[in-house]
Amino acid sequence: MSKQVAEKFFTYFDLSNKKNLHCFLPIDKFNEINTLFIFEKVWKEFPNVKTFAPKVNFETNSIESIRFTQFSTVEQNKWGIKEPTSGEAISSSEIELVILPLLCFDKRGHRVGYGKGFYDRFLKGCKKDCLKIGLSLFEPVESILDVTEEDIKMDYCITPSEVFKFV
Repeated sequence: MSKQVAEKFFTYFDLSNKKNLHCFLPIDKFNEINTLFIFEKVWKEFPNVKTFAPKVNFETNSIESIRFTQFSTVEQNKWGIKEPTSGEAISSSEIELVILPLLCFDKRGHRVGYGKGFYDRFLKGCKKDCLKIGLSLFEPVESILDVTEEDIKMDYCITPSEVFKFV
């Protein structure tokens, strides 16, 4: 199913004019979508696109966007999330496309993550026209009820069977 999601991503979105893409690394124990299919195709077919992955800064409760390439090494942080061990950091204001992890999403483009708000805080610093794309193995629920002002909606969400547009 991860391959199906990756194929839909590349069919639906044009990366030829993008410079900086931020994408999560999957948490194996949660059976998240394997985003390495996306990274590998970007590295192979879109050399103009720099790829970045999140690294959690536990002191500031924020995400840093760290350059991630086929030569990067990763290690698990204290929550079991794989992160790049080194690489240049980029300001979230330079990111043009963010691929988001999620537990579930609704038909209006709201997502439920792991409850700490890291990505919502990160997205606030991104460009106004930054594309926010979620990846899910499941179809949307009708509505997420506990949405707050701090929650940032996705523009799209990709499942193995469909691309949902919220913009």
